Amino acid sequence: MMTQLATSLLCLGSLVTLSGISSAQAPATLRERRVDSLFAEFTRGTSPGVAVAVVRDGKVLLSKGYGLASLEHRVPITPTTAFDVASVSKQFAGLAVSMLVEQGKVKLTDDIRTYIPELANVGHTITIENLLHHTSGLRDWPGTLALAGWRMDDVISFEQILTMAFNQRSLNFVPGAEYTYSNTGYNLLAEVVKRVTGQSFREWTDAHLFRPLGMVNTHFRDDHTVVIPNRAFGYARTADGRYASVTNNLTALGSSSLVSTVDDLAKWVMNFDDPKVGGGAAMARTRTRGVLNDGSTIPYAFGISHGEYRGLATVSHSGSWASFATYLVHFPQQRFGVIVLANSGNSNPTRSAHNIADLFLESELGPRAAPATPASATEVTIAPSLLERYAGIYRLGPGWYIRIRRDGLALRAQASREAEVAMIAQSDTTFWVESYSAPIAFARAGAGERVQLVYRGRRTPKLVEPPPKAITQLAEFAGVYESGELQASYIVEVRDGALVMRHRRHGIITLTHLWEDDFGSSAWFARSVEFTRDAAGGVVGFAVFVDERSRDIRFDRRR
Repeated sequence: MMTQLATSLLCLGSLVTLSGISSAQAPATLRERRVDSLFAEFTRGTSPGVAVAVVRDGKVLLSKGYGLASLEHRVPITPTTAFDVASVSKQFAGLAVSMLVEQGKVKLTDDIRTYIPELANVGHTITIENLLHHTSGLRDWPGTLALAGWRMDDVISFEQILTMAFNQRSLNFVPGAEYTYSNTGYNLLAEVVKRVTGQSFREWTDAHLFRPLGMVNTHFRDDHTVVIPNRAFGYARTADGRYASVTNNLTALGSSSLVSTVDDLAKWVMNFDDPKVGGGAAMARTRTRGVLNDGSTIPYAFGISHGEYRGLATVSHSGSWASFATYLVHFPQQRFGVIVLANSGNSNPTRSAHNIADLFLESELGPRAAPATPASATEVTIAPSLLERYAGIYRLGPGWYIRIRRDGLALRAQASREAEVAMIAQSDTTFWVESYSAPIAFARAGAGERVQLVYRGRRTPKLVEPPPKAITQLAEFAGVYESGELQASYIVEVRDGALVMRHRRHGIITLTHLWEDDFGSSAWFARSVEFTRDAAGGVVGFAVFVDERSRDIRFDRRR
């Protein structure tokens, strides 16, 4: 079919020239064929694929689909295929809140508990602005709910997400101290819209955003059982190369769960340049980047990220959920935008959108960014005694260690859960790690002082190598541990000479000793399980570090 289409397009270009119609259309046809070539892999055989739209100056330049929306029924993707756009949803919640600010119904400096008093008092004020800029310190729900016992293919309702937030008793950090992505914050913003307006989030966004823009195939999916016309389904590759369908029973209003098409999102992007919906003031506010407590500015603003591509300013957002991968980018100065929606996790919409921008903005783009390279291409020889001094284990964070090993006249590094990689010596203190696209440096230390490792701004001392824990030592960690915040419990026990955690839904999770009382786990939602002790040295609980988005979740030992 695609071969026939390409042939037809070629013939059409020839007819335009022969008939005397302006040959200016020929480059557009050529560009479309070049876009087709970017997605040719999705037109061969039975494959999920992508939908693409390109807009400029209030006009749609291209809108196409490649591959299949449903592998089961061989339904092709078209510009009106409805995708779950995942976190691209956040900018709609951001504009909704900005419009309510414009109407005087909400203030950015308001305490979120003014609108949602069910939230626990965590000792700090969390503002609407904190939620919008991911500076609240609230834990992200995916990893937190997983630790509580949810699987990502469960029905995950909006009420369950809110309940998790209501029961949070501590924060990842003081609000405004740092920028760390949290879907939970945007779910609370959707709830604020509901409570302030008296309408459900879906009703309000339908009435004030989607219908006015003519986005007739767009809505927030607030019922996972509703039939959605022209819907795409998500697919993931299995180990043997086949595609498997991925369950999507999520309702995460505000942060995700928006169903839309590239045709509808083209209208949304064109509204950036001429904000008929929302208005100029509300739209301008959504482009105001967040500011941390120390006065530094972050790239995030109301559900979009400020950045640049090849020298041109951009605002963009990506999304990923249930094998849907999405990306929307707008070039404000060029009044140009690209939307790429995919229903397979092995797609790369961000790269695809940039490749499309290369075709349409070719003469306006700057040079491509040079890949990260070492400051010096020359490898130097380091004294074996110095290499031996650097070798050892360093802690970069909970459950995150890096072991430096001497290998003859070189060093090799192995981070937690990663393969060992080579280190290229550039000087007596600096080594380039190609796999990390970054250097690892060692701070010089005087006699009796510990060597310190420096990596991406983190500075950490060399640790004393921990001896393997004997079975009798592991036995002291055995017991039943409960989290009142999550209403979840785990049984820790020794099995076959190893420490494990047992959960009624997750089964057996193997713990691997890392250092002192810190253990790594085989579960994605527990990078670190660090046991805590009382003054007498007895084990009284553990703290789970899911990832940077969900930290220090406490479990108490019950027996």
